Amino acid sequence: MEYTYIFVRIFFTELILATPILLFLLFLIMFLGHIIGRVEGWSKSDAIYHAFINATTVGYGDLRPTKKLSKWLAIAIAVVGLVLFGIVIGIGLHAADYAFDGVYGPNRFDLGMNIASSLTSSRSV
Repeated sequence: MEYTYIFVRIFFTELILATPILLFLLFLIMFLGHIIGRVEGWSKSDAIYHAFINATTVGYGDLRPTKKLSKWLAIAIAVVGLVLFGIVIGIGLHAADYAFDGVYGPNRFDLGMNIASSLTSSRSV
């Protein structure tokens, strides 16, 4: 339970610290989606829906850009989405590593070596 507590504390602390960057990327996705919607003649909700489906790289295919500008903006949304979710995943990995160090110590990989060396030394005796 200690690991989970440390992980959640670090994860949300770092998310709060990264909020300006994450919000900028979210608003950029929405802005680019709005432009695509205007070029393609979609409703605002369809444009935002397409932007976030594209940003997550799910791509259902129910809405797709047909004009050249829209296609280039859709590529930009996909790249921004990769950056956005890459940051969130990086924060999660850092929180997991920090929590693991907090529970098992920074030399956690030496634990396996110590066990292996103790097994080999007990056999030779």
